[in-house]
Amino acid sequence: MRAFPRKLKKKLAVREENSTLRKLPSQTNLIDFSSNDYLGFAQTESIFENAHQLLVDRALRQNGATGSRLLSGNHELYGETEILVANYNKAATALLFNSGYNANIGFFSCVPQRGDVVLYDEHIHASIRDGIKMSLAKSYKFRNNDLDDLETKLDRLTQLDREIYVVSESVFSMDGESPDLIALSQLCDEKNAHLIIDEAHAVGVFGATGCGLMADLGLEDAAFARIITFGKAMGCHGAAVLGSENLKQYLVNFARSFVYTTGLPPHSLATIQAAYQEQIEHPEVRVLLQNTIAFFKQEIKKNKLEHLFKTSNSAIHCAIIPGNARVKRIALQFQNNGYDIKPILSPTVPKGEERIRFCIHSYNSREEISHVLSLLAIFVNESKFKVT
Repeated sequence: MRAFPRKLKKKLAVREENSTLRKLPSQTNLIDFSSNDYLGFAQTESIFENAHQLLVDRALRQNGATGSRLLSGNHELYGETEILVANYNKAATALLFNSGYNANIGFFSCVPQRGDVVLYDEHIHASIRDGIKMSLAKSYKFRNNDLDDLETKLDRLTQLDREIYVVSESVFSMDGESPDLIALSQLCDEKNAHLIIDEAHAVGVFGATGCGLMADLGLEDAAFARIITFGKAMGCHGAAVLGSENLKQYLVNFARSFVYTTGLPPHSLATIQAAYQEQIEHPEVRVLLQNTIAFFKQEIKKNKLEHLFKTSNSAIHCAIIPGNARVKRIALQFQNNGYDIKPILSPTVPKGEERIRFCIHSYNSREEISHVLSLLAIFVNESKFKVT
C-alpha cells in the first residue's frame, strides 16, 4: 500500500496542533445535554413499537427500498407519509429526502439558476453553504439576523431582472437564536425575493402542534420553501422540502441528491409516521420541554452567567468561551462529572467564538440543570487562571 498523501497528512497535523482535530466519540451513559433528541422521541418505545406494528399490519417485511424512488424505491408508504408531513406542517406538498444534508444540497444546487442571486445569513448551516457552492448562481452573505444589511443588499439587486433567493434558519444550530421571521418575510415580499427557511431545529419544538416557527406565526405561505428534518426533535431520520406542487415536481426532476440515491426503507417511513402520531397524542411532552427551557434560562440568571450566553428561546443554549483548548478542557470537566456536554470548536464556529453548547431535553431534570450550571460557573472561573 502506498504511503498516505503528504498534503492530507499535513492538514491532519495542523488540526492536531490547533486543538481542532475531530474524533468520533464513543457511546456513554452520561446525562445527555448534547444530543438533538429534544423530546426524547429517539428513545420512546411506543414510536418503535407503532412503527413495527404498521409494517406488520401492511405486510411490509422489506429491509430496503431496492432502488431510487424514480426506479423501484417509491414504495407505498412514501406517498402517504408526504401527505401526512405536508398537512401537519401546513404546506401544499412535501418531498422526502434521505437526510437534511441531502435535502439542502439537492435544493440549493438545482433551484438557483445561472444569473440568479442567493443572499444567505452568515450563520447558515454548512449543508446549505455546500449546496449553494454547487449551484451556478452568485451568492453573498448578510450579517447574522441583520435586516438592514439584507435590505441594503436587496436594494442593489432588485433593479436587475433576476431571481433573488434569501436564506435563513428559524433556529440557528450553533446559537439557538431566531431571526425576526415576520419582518424578514415582509422584507422579502416587498423586494420580490424568494424566502427559504431551514426549520431543522424548530419543527417539533415550536408551535401549538410542533409545526415549526413559520407555521406557528402564520407565515407558511410567505416562504418559497421550508426545509425540515426528522433527526432532531422527531427522533428518527430523513428530511423534507415543503413548498408548492411546482417546486416538488421540479425537485423530483432536477435535485441530484434525490434522483441518484436509493430511497429510504419502509421502516424509516413508518418511524416518521409513528413520530408524528406521538406528537399528536402527547402534546404534553412539548409543553414539558418549553417549561424545562424556561427553567434553564432562570438558572443562567441565578448563577450570574448571562454574560456568557447568547439569547435563545430554543432548546439550544451556548456559552461563549474563547479558545479551543479552554473550551475542550471545560467540556472534559463536565464529562468527568457525569454530563455529556460537547465543546463547539473553530473552525466549526469562528475563531474566538468557541463555545459550550447545551441542548435541553424534555427529560432533563431541574436538579440536573441546576447542578450543570453551577458547575459551569466554577469551571469558567477556574479556567481564567490557567494557560489556554
